[in-house]
Amino acid sequence: MKHLLKMADLSAKEIIEILNMADQLKYETRHGIPHPVLQGKTLGMIFQKASTRTRVSFEVGMYQLGGNALFLSARDLQIGRGEPASDTARVLSRYLDGIMIRTFEQKEVETLAEYGSIPIINGLTDYCHPCQVLADLMTIREFKSGFDGLKLCYIGDGNNMANSLIVGALKVGMEVSIATPATDKPHPDVMAFAEQHDTFRWTESVEEAAQGADVLLTDVWASMGQENESALRAKRFSGYQINAGLMEKANPGCMVMHCLPAHLGEEITKDVFDAHADEIFEEAENRLHAQKAVLVRLLGGKTTLK
Repeated sequence: MKHLLKMADLSAKEIIEILNMADQLKYETRHGIPHPVLQGKTLGMIFQKASTRTRVSFEVGMYQLGGNALFLSARDLQIGRGEPASDTARVLSRYLDGIMIRTFEQKEVETLAEYGSIPIINGLTDYCHPCQVLADLMTIREFKSGFDGLKLCYIGDGNNMANSLIVGALKVGMEVSIATPATDKPHPDVMAFAEQHDTFRWTESVEEAAQGADVLLTDVWASMGQENESALRAKRFSGYQINAGLMEKANPGCMVMHCLPAHLGEEITKDVFDAHADEIFEEAENRLHAQKAVLVRLLGGKTTLK
């Protein structure tokens, strides 16, 4: 594991190793056990898309690991003025120990990895969101004590979250069902991967997808950069909502998760959100622990802390 560019690059074994380390780091964090294993290391954080959870969790994570994090917005860098990502990668590789980037195009992340000589972490692109999905898998395992026999159902836009959830959940052995409009299916590469698995199903029907689900997930109908399409997308996704009626289709004890921010009354109703707030905000916290595990693996060259 040299980089974290997308979920498809990780083996099932690597995913489980990251989750195991994340569990250990979470335990130590909550019990005040220091783990400054990245002392002297510096992470550059490039933000071409703004974020609450990504910035705070990576910055705090590096601090807790004994390292430093530099916030680099697009307006602070020559990459925001037209410098090729390849040149940025080669320059920053001489200053930093790793780069986390949150941007639009997946190609930009891949270019940094190709031309740089340090680990690259995908903090989000329009194609995928591996850091969030590692936190999601960590949360599912916490609440359900494993993955075997579980059905994960995603409702809504076939966006970066859907792409990464499909790949990650299938790799750890979960059954996966996805409900999206036919016009908004997940990426063709992800669909090609998923359709190799008998445990995957795509449908336009939210009721069919949610039948017998153990975990229900959703995301906003209009992602960052799509704000000018909000009205049109609201009309297109109006039936793709997690609500009390849909919960009746799922298994008893079904979890509900959301990567946040949530638009209550759109992709999820307030009553369902509030009833599952413990799961949703544990999921948010787990961004910190899962990302710390990735940082240790990539910047520390370790598979365990012991």
